[in-house]
Amino acid sequence: MTLLEHYALGQPGRFFDEMFAAAADGEARPEARPHYRELAEQLQALSASAFEERRKAADQVFLTQGITFTVYSERDNIERIFPFDLVPRVIPNAEWRRLERGLQQRVVALNLFLHDVYHGQRIVHDGVIPAHLVYGAKNYRREMIGVNVPNNVYMHIVGTDLVRDVHGEYYVLEDNGRCPSGVSYMLENRQAMKRVFSRLFERYGVMPVEHYPIELHNMLRSVAPWNMSQDRDPVVVLLTPGVFNSAYFEHSFLARMMGIEIVEGRDLVVHEGRVYTRTTRGLRPVDVIYRRVDDDFVDPLTFKADTMLGVPGLFNAVRAGTVTLANAIGTGVADDKATYAFVPEMIRYYLKEEPVLPNVPTYLAYRDDDRRYILEHLDELVVKSVNESGGYGMLVGPHSTVEQRTKFAEMIRHDPRNFIAQPTLSLSRHPTFLDGALEGCHIDLRPYALCSSLDKVTIVPGGLTRVALQRGSLVVNSSQGGGSKDTWVLYD
Repeated sequence: MTLLEHYALGQPGRFFDEMFAAAADGEARPEARPHYRELAEQLQALSASAFEERRKAADQVFLTQGITFTVYSERDNIERIFPFDLVPRVIPNAEWRRLERGLQQRVVALNLFLHDVYHGQRIVHDGVIPAHLVYGAKNYRREMIGVNVPNNVYMHIVGTDLVRDVHGEYYVLEDNGRCPSGVSYMLENRQAMKRVFSRLFERYGVMPVEHYPIELHNMLRSVAPWNMSQDRDPVVVLLTPGVFNSAYFEHSFLARMMGIEIVEGRDLVVHEGRVYTRTTRGLRPVDVIYRRVDDDFVDPLTFKADTMLGVPGLFNAVRAGTVTLANAIGTGVADDKATYAFVPEMIRYYLKEEPVLPNVPTYLAYRDDDRRYILEHLDELVVKSVNESGGYGMLVGPHSTVEQRTKFAEMIRHDPRNFIAQPTLSLSRHPTFLDGALEGCHIDLRPYALCSSLDKVTIVPGGLTRVALQRGSLVVNSSQGGGSKDTWVLYD
């Protein structure tokens, strides 16, 4: 039996299948979309056992490389190999160019918004976004008011989650501008695919992603403080919470690929307004910190006092302009899920343009009419806590129990500012290897943008395609049982 022999599109109109479309002649057998035909032919020629051998080879690569993540929701914080599916997602060049334009537009608008809310607050005074939504956001940092950052860039690294509806239209599901993760898996997925499907990869004409660490390092160097001495290169370090963090593999991977030091808070010291890293030869000045530590834990003198992860006095150095943090403190107000609903208005307000990529329709529970609708339709909607991530703090209405809906209704009434709701999207599906056969599993896409200035936003072609590896699940997060695929953006 071949892999695609019994592949089914599912009920027409329920999901968009990335690889196949219904046959034009009305036959039940689906037809591969033009950019997937060669891949479909390759899969059709493979037996399930041959494909399983290749999958095991890829798993062995991940195992020997130590490509892991930690599931905090499970007992004893289980560390796992990152699940990887061998069937790649393929995106035509013209389709990617539109996504690229929309993402660049969005990153610029979000950075303009962040500069505004920590300086003039024009967007609030002009009534475009409610004041209580900004100032009441958990991650709005009043300490950042009036603090200038190089090039007025706050979100240097952005991971934006995209989904497709039943018609194949792209929507932005959410923005991740604090410590977006997953890019190391994008890079390792590509290396695994080159080993396992080398000939197919070469024939397809896939745009590269391997240069991401170089682009990241160049961006970080470019945002060094303005008052830097020009007689030496900027010193960049990566600040990690430590080896027990779920994304520590990624932290060490990126530091190694960029050729920079990976440090913990105890490795850094602030002296006379400058940040230094401790070395065997004494103190070495630091100019840029790529931080993978949340705001609360950055500086115990300014934020969470009992943290052992941060650097005492670090925020004073930021305020003095002697060190740059990427991403800046306070970016969380921009990826608050309630703020998300206003990003199209930000684009119109700051850029005088129409959004290239639309948002998913969003109900804001702090609005009386929206809250009433949410409470009456909990069994139909996806409800999210505005500051949670990784699939936590979420109710998927159609898959929920009466008890779960009752609990969420109480939480929404108690703290409506903390919740939004969206229609249950029929996320697009992609052939995925499950239990010896290919089945349609739901996917999303997280491209990664690097912003060194408002006129330079770089997006490596592709990103991390995340896939729900549990049948029928719409949750693609690795912490909730999801995995990933390589994403092939094609040349023209």
